[in-house]
Amino acid sequence: MEDTKKEEQKIEKLKTAVKGYIEHHLGKDCERAGTFDNYIGLAYAIRDRLIERWLATQRSYYKRSVKRVYYLSLEFLVGRTLGNSMVNLGIEDDCTKAIEALGYKMEDIREAEWDAGLGNGGLGRLAACFLDSLATLGIPSYGYGIHYEYGLFYQKIRDGYQVETPDNWLRYGNPWEIERPGHLFSVHFYGRVNQYVDAKGILRNEWVDTEEVMAMACDTPVPGYKNDNVINMRLWTAKSSRDFDLTFFNSGNYIQAVENKAKSESISKVLYPADHIAEGRLLRLKQQYFFVSATFQDILRRYEKEETTFDNFTKRVAVQLNDTHPAIAIPELMRILMDIEGLSWEKAWEITVGTFAYTNHTIMPEALEKWSVPLFESLLPRHLQIIYEINRRFLEEVNWRFPGNQEKRKHMSLIEDGNEKMIRMANLAIVGSHSTNGVSGLHTEILKNHTFKDFYEIFPERFNNKTNGITPRRWLKKANPLLSDLITERIGEGWVRNLDELKKIAPLSEDKKFRERWIEVKRENKKRLAEYILKKNDIRVDPESLFDVQIKRLHEYKRQLLNVLHVVTLYNRIKYNKNTEVVPRTVIFSGKAAPAYWMAKLIIKLIHSVADVVNHGKEVKDRLKVVFLNNYNVSLAERIIPAADLSEQISTAGTEASGTGNMKLSLNGALTIGTLDGANIEIMKEVGKDNIFIFGLTTEEVSKTKSSGYNPYYYYEKNQELKEALDMIGRGYFSPENTVLFKPLIDSLLHHGDTFMLLCDYESYVSCQERVGKLYKNRNEWAKKSILNVANMGKFSSDRTIREYAREIWGIDLHD
Repeated sequence: MEDTKKEEQKIEKLKTAVKGYIEHHLGKDCERAGTFDNYIGLAYAIRDRLIERWLATQRSYYKRSVKRVYYLSLEFLVGRTLGNSMVNLGIEDDCTKAIEALGYKMEDIREAEWDAGLGNGGLGRLAACFLDSLATLGIPSYGYGIHYEYGLFYQKIRDGYQVETPDNWLRYGNPWEIERPGHLFSVHFYGRVNQYVDAKGILRNEWVDTEEVMAMACDTPVPGYKNDNVINMRLWTAKSSRDFDLTFFNSGNYIQAVENKAKSESISKVLYPADHIAEGRLLRLKQQYFFVSATFQDILRRYEKEETTFDNFTKRVAVQLNDTHPAIAIPELMRILMDIEGLSWEKAWEITVGTFAYTNHTIMPEALEKWSVPLFESLLPRHLQIIYEINRRFLEEVNWRFPGNQEKRKHMSLIEDGNEKMIRMANLAIVGSHSTNGVSGLHTEILKNHTFKDFYEIFPERFNNKTNGITPRRWLKKANPLLSDLITERIGEGWVRNLDELKKIAPLSEDKKFRERWIEVKRENKKRLAEYILKKNDIRVDPESLFDVQIKRLHEYKRQLLNVLHVVTLYNRIKYNKNTEVVPRTVIFSGKAAPAYWMAKLIIKLIHSVADVVNHGKEVKDRLKVVFLNNYNVSLAERIIPAADLSEQISTAGTEASGTGNMKLSLNGALTIGTLDGANIEIMKEVGKDNIFIFGLTTEEVSKTKSSGYNPYYYYEKNQELKEALDMIGRGYFSPENTVLFKPLIDSLLHHGDTFMLLCDYESYVSCQERVGKLYKNRNEWAKKSILNVANMGKFSSDRTIREYAREIWGIDLHD
């Protein structure tokens, strides 16, 4: 009775808080408020609870004089905040009851929230998972990035083509963030370097005559799971140094005054401005320095509250660079320590290397970030000087280690010679950090033995692996409540904090009743997705069909085109051999192509053109359907992943650094079809070879085939089904209105080398898909393997990854 009364009081308190915010913050009568108003009211009520815990967390940091971790990332793909906050605070049921008492459905309230446009793909989603784990593990930490006004873009599909429209995610404001006008830092660009001799006779440098932009902090609290620990994601928004340049304003040139203000504030306007034009490249470099400069001013402000010298800097500060985008922090810290704080080069460099750690996300050398020296010299002249000096000293070490080896010196230099000199940001990050990690076992071996082999020879102790992970709070407990509840019912909820506990469900794969319930959960999730597909795409799909899912950024190396070739092959088998046994299959694609990536956008068009033919083919009926769900984001992933039967992870071996979509899908019971690439290898080791579908060349075989003279035309002539599929696409079967529309795709495969070896892997892939279909007919056996996949996903928790970072890179003992 007492517990019931307390429960009622909690719900009543929440209701009162929601109504109070609607009336006093929104200025609305609760009787006339709508769904969005109630979402805002609930968000503010939850934020109150987050802020209380966040303030207590911050006080504890100062009280304990802790070492703080700063995670610098140009992206944080956090998705929606409401559901995650309710789950981690343990108030989901209370909030649902309060909202229902106010006359609304929680599902409608959730849908009122717009996905935060703060990231693009795996890099940003990894950062968001890491923040969740940092908070859950109680590690004193902060995430730092940019507060983009517009996300990458909102993807619409018109006549099968991707059309980019603005992702104005802040159109109606963001109730989760707290603007901090008091945390305002000046960031400088351009200018010149003035050398002078100080009072002690030491040559000094100062950066003068600069242009100034202000960085204002916007904070979003990030809660740990049921531990009252709340950390901070601090994002910087650009503000003009003054509202108007009074020189222009007072002379009557109001338009120029306003233009200068707008130009300054454009730095944080949009995620990833186009870098195929000079203006876009300039803006991207400005963004990188803008958030790094503001972040280090903030780090130093915090450090200097407790310390008067820099002797303990590396004992109090650890900075993790999420890829090379924040690598400009290395010369920035050197500039601060030498030019402002007066430290010697040697002392500043010791502190800098001891502070930074670098995570690499890119295997392919051509994709590594580089910046034009003339652009750098104009925008950041002092930083260029420092980079040149870092390079000079480093190349002296290279010469000492490898006397007379000019080739090695050329390869390892931070500066790439050519028609235009370029700064190699990955080389800078490796030289300026005490740790460089890959994000899967295979990726790290490729870095050590190929991409950065020369650096590994000099700094073997700096290279290590930290296989990526995902947070089970969002990707199972929140995204798939039906499966989460079934698991918790049988083994308790310890798995939410310790994913290894999922091993307890492995024996249940032999339990017939448990398998039946497992199958029913998947069926229910598939029904929900089928309803969504019907509503959004007007395509009716059968929930009993195999849901074959490939959801990721569109890129040639991810080989969505190989998946399409299989779809065309299935279509031909059904159309021309009506008695052929083909398991009913719904092939689901989702993902965005970069606006300037023409080939990836053409693949999106091909997917839609093939879907039009397949979905309306009388011979096909319900045996095959193709669906492309537009505007892929975190919330859409949360809809698709719980419903997936098959997870397509089919990149060319040796091209995917890790992948985390593979982990999310496996954690939700999908079986993987994939190459031995990225984290697929480690997933196979964990779940067992019998519970995953592996096909295609290995990394070594890819290299050997290419070096021996790969001839894609040989495979085209050899395999009749492949030839037929390519010919149909090439001659306009799927594009009768423009028969040469897809010729560039076919040319890339047959006449331009088939860079990612689709034709070589096609036969193995189709054969593997036949094994998939055969197994799916035996739902009992499929369910067993699905259960065993989930049971063995403990390694892929981001909690495990962050523990490894803490102990092995940041020097933080978690005492667990």
